[in-house]
Parts: sequence; structure tokens; C-alpha cells
Amino acid sequence: MLGISIVTINGVDQGKRGLLIKTDNLEKVERFEQIARGINEIEITKLKKPELRDRLAVRHGRYIEQDAKDKKTFRFEREDLGLLVDFLAELFKEEGHKLIGIRGMPRVGKTESIVAGSVCAHKRWLFISSTLIKQTVRSSLIKGEYDANHVYIIDGAVTARESNPKHQELVNEVMTLPSIKVVEHPDLFVETSTCTMEDFDYIIELRENENQEIHYEEMKKQTVQSKNNLDFGDPFGGGFGFFE
Repeated sequence: MLGISIVTINGVDQGKRGLLIKTDNLEKVERFEQIARGINEIEITKLKKPELRDRLAVRHGRYIEQDAKDKKTFRFEREDLGLLVDFLAELFKEEGHKLIGIRGMPRVGKTESIVAGSVCAHKRWLFISSTLIKQTVRSSLIKGEYDANHVYIIDGAVTARESNPKHQELVNEVMTLPSIKVVEHPDLFVETSTCTMEDFDYIIELRENENQEIHYEEMKKQTVQSKNNLDFGDPFGGGFGFFE
């Protein structure tokens, strides 16, 4: 009757219910609001055009934690991997250049989440550097690997200790492509890159639990050791954890 469709309805956080509504005319939304405010049992706390966090909150039942000062930083725990994958998939669906950094200790599920998000977004993922299954350090791409629909994945810890100039040249080239780039360990990456933390559009922090600290002391020691000894082994690597 009002010309409004309820796309999704779900409990959000505690004691609240969120609705995603769809209409072809904003005047219908205003009329819906007037009617709803006239019902004693309903209290409208906010009515707005939904952003990505709003859509995911209604879908998953809670809001993604966002840093109060740095609005581009979002925090997840390991038990939130489903929400993280959904969040990444929505970001990957957007067109054009986007640089995403993911912080987290080894084997917390960073790479697996990126790959799963790529699958959900129907994007092909491509490792520029990685320790998934085996260590990967690319120094070139073939013609078919230059594609705006690819998700390029860079392990910042691996790239930071890689001395091959061709690899560094490839990383710089990838950064200029109009596509999605995801960098694990961005804080280590920027130490040896022309990029800065300000260049990142999103920073994601993934922890085992809310009390886990993300630190890089051991990784930095390994970087120095690798460059001094030409030892490219990675004690922080590991294959697919399958979110275990």
C-alpha cells in the first residue's frame, strides 16, 4: 500500500531491530516514517540511506567495530571470519583502484579470508607474494594476469625482505593498476615501499581475540636475517589453516 518493500529485517545488537527497505520514491519513505512515528510501540532511532556497515549489520546482526578516531580502520576477531569475508567481498565488488591493508598475527586467517572474499565477489585472486602453501615471490606477470577484475594479494612481510629488484618493480607496477590490492602486514610493507599508510583506503585488524596484540618484532628480525644471509625461509608462514 505504501509502495515500500522490506528487503531485510533482523535484530541488530541488543534491543534493536534493523530494516533495509526499498522504494522508487523518497516521498514514500517520508510517509512511512510519519506513520511509524505515530505508533507507540515503535521508536525510530535513525532513518538514513544505508552504507556498507549498515547493510552488513542487518545481515549479520551486529555492527563491525570501527576505530573511533581512524574511520578507515575496522576490527575483527577470529570468530567473526564470516562477517569479515562478507565485508571483503563487498569491497572487492567495487570497481577501480582500492588499497586494503590487513594486520594480524600469523595463522589467524588473513589470507584465507582474502581468498574467500574473492570467491564470493566472483573475482580471481593473484598472489604477488605469499606464504600460502609455499612461498611465492613473483617478478613478472603474463598478459592475462593484468586485469581490473583481479584481486592482487601481497604479503608485506615477504615483500619487505625480498631483495630481487624485479619483484619490487612488479609491486610498484601493480600499485598503479585500476584494481583491488590487498596487503597483509601493511606496516612492514610501507617500510620498504613508496606507499604510506595514508595511501590505504581500508585497514583491517584481525585477532584471535580482543586481547591479542599485533606486533612485528620477530618478523622484523627475520627480515634482517633474510637480507643478511639470503635466507628466505619463513617461520611465520604456513599453508591453508582452513580457519582452524
